[in-house]
Amino acid sequence: MRLMKKGSVIMNKNEGSTHVISRVAKDSQGEITAYELENGEIVSKEQAVLLAKQGNIGGVSVSTSKKGEEFLRSLPDQNKANNLDSLPVIDDNDIY
Repeated sequence: MRLMKKGSVIMNKNEGSTHVISRVAKDSQGEITAYELENGEIVSKEQAVLLAKQGNIGGVSVSTSKKGEEFLRSLPDQNKANNLDSLPVIDDNDIY
């Protein structure tokens, strides 16, 4: 796994064994607050950003919002079903 910088966006090149995001947790405004990985581990948005920067989550890039907050974005492709906003939502009972 190599990290490539493209402008201000850090991109993951999926070359090996990395985690895959399978579900997301959202707050009442619909903002993603946490991610579930394929192994069932739930990580916060901040933890996921760190993992992605280390090349440990595939299929995403790290972007910065207008407020200066880092967040994950799906790498662009023709499949809208794998966009982070389109993934299944974690039930609150699964988190707590």
